[in-house]
Amino acid sequence: MAARTKTTKDRPSYRCTECGWQTAKWLGRCAECQAWGTVEEYGGAPAVRTTAPGRVTTSALPIGQVDGRQATARSTGVPELDRVLGGGLVPGAVVLLAGEPGVGKSTLLLDVAAKAASEEHRTLYVTGEESASQVRLRADRIKAVHDHLYLAAETDLSTVLGHLDAVKPSLLILDSVQTVASPEIDGAPGGMAQVREVAGALIRASKDRGMSTLLVGHVTKDGAIAGPRLLEHLVDVVLHFEGDRHARLRLVRGVKNRYGATDEVGCFELHDEGITGLADPSGLFLTRRDEPVPGTCLTVTLEGRRPLVAEVQALTVDSQIPSPRRTTSGLETSRVSMMLAVLEQRGRISALGKRDIYSATVGGVKLSEPAADLAIALALASAASDTPLPKNLVAIGEVGLAGEVRRVTGVQRRLAEAHRLGFTHALVPGDPGKVPAGMKVLEVADMGDALRVLPRSRRREAPQEAEDRR
Repeated sequence: MAARTKTTKDRPSYRCTECGWQTAKWLGRCAECQAWGTVEEYGGAPAVRTTAPGRVTTSALPIGQVDGRQATARSTGVPELDRVLGGGLVPGAVVLLAGEPGVGKSTLLLDVAAKAASEEHRTLYVTGEESASQVRLRADRIKAVHDHLYLAAETDLSTVLGHLDAVKPSLLILDSVQTVASPEIDGAPGGMAQVREVAGALIRASKDRGMSTLLVGHVTKDGAIAGPRLLEHLVDVVLHFEGDRHARLRLVRGVKNRYGATDEVGCFELHDEGITGLADPSGLFLTRRDEPVPGTCLTVTLEGRRPLVAEVQALTVDSQIPSPRRTTSGLETSRVSMMLAVLEQRGRISALGKRDIYSATVGGVKLSEPAADLAIALALASAASDTPLPKNLVAIGEVGLAGEVRRVTGVQRRLAEAHRLGFTHALVPGDPGKVPAGMKVLEVADMGDALRVLPRSRRREAPQEAEDRR
């Protein structure tokens, strides 16, 4: 009798317990999530299936006949968040908010939950990281208690879906998606398979009910959103909550938005009583003085499409060690080093090479765009010569290694913001466009032109220059 040949159905199949990836042979490492030792045998290989055409429940319509009023955004009650979302929360939209631990995600969303709640629109806040009593304490502190804000502490997906049937909310907030698990899926909460299943179930519930959903997502140590990349593709909006935990400023930045622009930024201030939106945050980044101080220069940076006036400070002191220190805070070390080289070679300021140099921004703002180069260079030159820059002066421009000052985007918006805050003089690259009335703008072509704004009559000799003259 001939030996029985193994068919496709008899062959075993293997599946990764973390992400659900399937393969016909065993592997020590999952080819999908790169996890070791998670591929296990679970049964016969699935038979090849074909999908037959199904019954159409809703006929396709010309796009001009589709009613778009059902997707009208509803305000969250927080104008700065509405700015980033593109006007508010769209019914059925799913928003993923990610950020570092302790940056204030839960505080912001609890405030949104209370302000968005009303008799017609209930809000359900589900926490998987804290108990209900802990969330209530925070709500009392930030005054986020509302009769139509419902709170539940759950980590089981089926129970969360049951709360949706009981409460029938217009807004669901889940903190966080990595803490909820489905009993029908193998793997621990936070695993790729669990995150995919939980997010998929909540997205389906949101679309079916016309319910807006805000999901909190964890981040890795590199700052990326934890979990499968598929999660970012499934949701409608992806927001990043940024900020230094030692500073008051917090930024909500849109990374993906199907309902609005992705270049908007919301500014918030975190304090003991909660978190507050800042419609005009420039005051956090400035130090008001009666008289100018050497080593300070103002610039206008663009966060998304929003112009912000920021202050750059520099300090130079005699070094006590063979290798002088170079310390920065809020500025890119590489760009500060480039400005030092340009000042020494193109600006003929030789006193910087053997001195300790400290540079920073005010208020915790981070300046990374090249438009701040001119302000950094002028602050360093002012500190080296111990000569203050003229009062009410802003500097905008990118500085090249040849010493030239290059044009940057949004010069007119930057000048308009500086003029609104009372600044009367500006240094900009050539051809700035329309200038606000009453503002004196000096076009500079290179660092030589820019350094002429330092008052020569009050300039003190740098130590190295004085030593060279002797």
